[in-house]
Amino acid sequence: MPLAPKPEAFPRIRSALSFYRITSYVTGVLLLLLTIEMLFKYVGGVEIELGGPFGFLALVPEGTSTAVNLSTGILIVHGWFYVVYLIADFRLWSLMRWRLGRLLMLAAGGVVPFLSFFVEHRTSREVNGYLAAREAELAPRAAASAATSDPTVEASH
Repeated sequence: MPLAPKPEAFPRIRSALSFYRITSYVTGVLLLLLTIEMLFKYVGGVEIELGGPFGFLALVPEGTSTAVNLSTGILIVHGWFYVVYLIADFRLWSLMRWRLGRLLMLAAGGVVPFLSFFVEHRTSREVNGYLAAREAELAPRAAASAATSDPTVEASH
């Protein structure tokens, strides 16, 4: 049985969840752009050119780009942002003390189109629910320990 997150880690978990959510959406959008770009390249035989002689944004035959090759740019940006996404995955996974399989599922969100959106939704709902339940469970204990350590309460008894 995995260990439960410590209550003092709850603020860091919320921060990690916010960072994970942002990176999840950005990675998901970049992956969809990359998928579209790969369809253009491998099915249509064209690349996306930015600012070339054919206009601001144009489809040119593969290997003939004379301006900024947006196809390569999308590939590079997604690759580097996926690394940031993996860092966000690892941070949330380690704070929540989940099993290894959960980390692998989070990581798969950045390489399977649309998966990051579904995994992010499920993960956010689960983490927020877990934190709310644990805080509700711990609230009476915190109130009781505060009452026993309060000198004004002891003096009035």
